[in-house]
Amino acid sequence: MTMFDEWRARSPYYDESHEAVAQSVRRFVEREVTPHIDAWEDARELPRELHRKAAEAGILGLGYPEEYGGHSEGFDIFHSLVQSEELARPGAGGLTASLMTHGIGLPPILKMGSEEMKRRIAPEVLAGEKIIALGITEPSGGSDVAQLKTRAEKVGNKYVVNGSKMFITSGMRADYYTVAVRTGGAGMGGISLMLIEKDMPGFTQTPLEKMGWHCSDTAALYFDNVEVPPENLIGPENAGFMGIMQNFNGERLGMAHGCCAYARVCLEEAVAWATTRETFGKRLAQHQSIRIKLADMARQIEATQAWVDLCAWQNREGKAKPADFAMLKVQATRMLEAVAREAAQVLGGASYLKGSKVERIYREVRVNAIGGGSEEIMLDLAGRQLGYS
Repeated sequence: MTMFDEWRARSPYYDESHEAVAQSVRRFVEREVTPHIDAWEDARELPRELHRKAAEAGILGLGYPEEYGGHSEGFDIFHSLVQSEELARPGAGGLTASLMTHGIGLPPILKMGSEEMKRRIAPEVLAGEKIIALGITEPSGGSDVAQLKTRAEKVGNKYVVNGSKMFITSGMRADYYTVAVRTGGAGMGGISLMLIEKDMPGFTQTPLEKMGWHCSDTAALYFDNVEVPPENLIGPENAGFMGIMQNFNGERLGMAHGCCAYARVCLEEAVAWATTRETFGKRLAQHQSIRIKLADMARQIEATQAWVDLCAWQNREGKAKPADFAMLKVQATRMLEAVAREAAQVLGGASYLKGSKVERIYREVRVNAIGGGSEEIMLDLAGRQLGYS
């Protein structure tokens, strides 16, 4: 039994159905992912076939509408948390980031897109036949979404898009891109969301090398007079900012839970090492200083997981506030940074060698602290929403 198994067994938010999802995803990961994760890290991308296999296993469609090929009947947000926990077991954050990239690319279409767009895009994505990415961040703006510069000008009966995006997860392999563009004036009121497809003339991608998330392909996107039909507009023109913000709430909750999951992986690897490694005539875990480290890691993980579960419940019940997700993300990323550091200390030199889960996760601390909104932006957002300005 893992640490999260024990957490579920004593939590009011989880029941037998969540346990069933956990066991199903665990078997998939053990069979289809763990034996290959090192090779995928070296290859710098996941095979497209993995998306199809994950769809057949019910992973891609969990929580999405049945009418588009998803599985929503009888499932809630806690089933998604359980699934994310199991996908974290190989200790490679790029796996979840890239395999589940539809989790940030598809929701705006399902919430704001036309029925024709939903029926054309969602079934293929949820079947693992096509990959969708989200294109928000730009080279000039980072977290300052309201100031994005990529522009879509209406020319005749189409839009012409010019600009660029940066740090786009699944940016090389994706077939569809949910892209934020400026269709109006300055500020948040002039932003629209638009579906751009990979084979559109003038649209190119360049791969980016990263500190971590190696098995997730990341790209810069370039739009040079890309012609986009008006039916590819997602929602009303100049009404995209709210869709982006709503999408961020779910992304931040998911990232916070991912931090808990990867921190548990670090703790479990540290415990396994400490209970077998001998120093000064006794097992590492028999040294008081090491036991204190391990217990403090567990303390931080469980406190953060409790907040994640509360925010997930608030989300399900319609009681969540954006400030909660912003502060939670900061709490979770700082917790992961502390736990990954202490796990590396317990493993000592072994944590500096390629191949351990702790080594991979330690390199991925920064992407969690910056991606989806940096710590500074999150705390400022929370402060303003709580009326501290």
